[in-house]
Amino acid sequence: MGNNYAFIDSQNLNLGVKSQGWKLNFSRFRIFLEDKYKVKKAFIFIGYVPNNQSLYTELQKSGYICVFKPTMEIKENGKIKIKGNVDAELVLHTMIEYTNYDKAVIVSGDGDFYCLIEHLAKNGKLLKIIVPNKKHSSLLRKFNNFIVNIQLFQNKLKK
Repeated sequence: MGNNYAFIDSQNLNLGVKSQGWKLNFSRFRIFLEDKYKVKKAFIFIGYVPNNQSLYTELQKSGYICVFKPTMEIKENGKIKIKGNVDAELVLHTMIEYTNYDKAVIVSGDGDFYCLIEHLAKNGKLLKIIVPNKKHSSLLRKFNNFIVNIQLFQNKLKK
């Protein structure tokens, strides 16, 4: 069982780690996924913003496969927020790649992935759910035996 893939909700990961008061070193995280969970391919789902090209290049150099989602600018309370919800892309790619990996590591604490996680677990294809912060969706409680909090590895993974 050494051919595992990771499917990463970049915004959930980034915001979750930031809310805990630290920044993730994405390069170290990729090595961590390989060493700890035998992740051969790591798909990171991210909203595409042209000004972030250096980030995307760095992610690709670190061994991530970037899957981009077009973003939208939304005005909230007079401020412009950039939205690039990647949930559908993560689910779709997890299923497109389904026969290519032994087990999946899902990196997100978002309850929107409940049906995907349930399907993977039911079919013996779920290895871990890495949640980025203490507060993850209560929908995922059913899968507590798969959940690991990234905070446990903060010293290894922080910038």
